[in-house]
Amino acid sequence: QVQLVESGGGLVQAGGSLRLSCAASGFTFSGYGMGWFRQAPGKERTFVGVIRRSDDRTFYADSVKGRFTISRDNAKNTVYLQMNTLKPEDTAVYYCARDRGLYGSRRSQDYDYWGQGTQVTVSS
Repeated sequence: QVQLVESGGGLVQAGGSLRLSCAASGFTFSGYGMGWFRQAPGKERTFVGVIRRSDDRTFYADSVKGRFTISRDNAKNTVYLQMNTLKPEDTAVYYCARDRGLYGSRRSQDYDYWGQGTQVTVSS
C-alpha cells in the first residue's frame, strides 16, 4: 500500500535551516508529483510547494518562495523540502502528499495520499 513518511522536523531558531524528507513506498514514485503542505495550530492546512511529475519543475507559495526548495531523488523514492531563513511563522506540522495531477497542484483536494506529518517549530 501507499505510504509516505516524513522526517527531519524539529526545533530551530529563527534564521536557521531544516531539511525535511518524505520517504515514499507502494507506488511508482517517479510517476507522480509530490507536494508539501503545512498546518499551523488553529489554522487550515496550506500549500507550501510542489515538484511536478512531468519535468520536476517546482512551484511555491509566495510566503516561502526564495527560502524553501523542493527536490527529489527517484532512486531513493524520497522528496525533500529544504527550508532556509526560517521564521517563527513557519512553525507548523509539515505534510508531504502525492499529487494526482500532471501540472503540479496547489489544491489539497488534488492530492490522494498524505503522510502523518512532522513538526517544525521556529523560535524567535
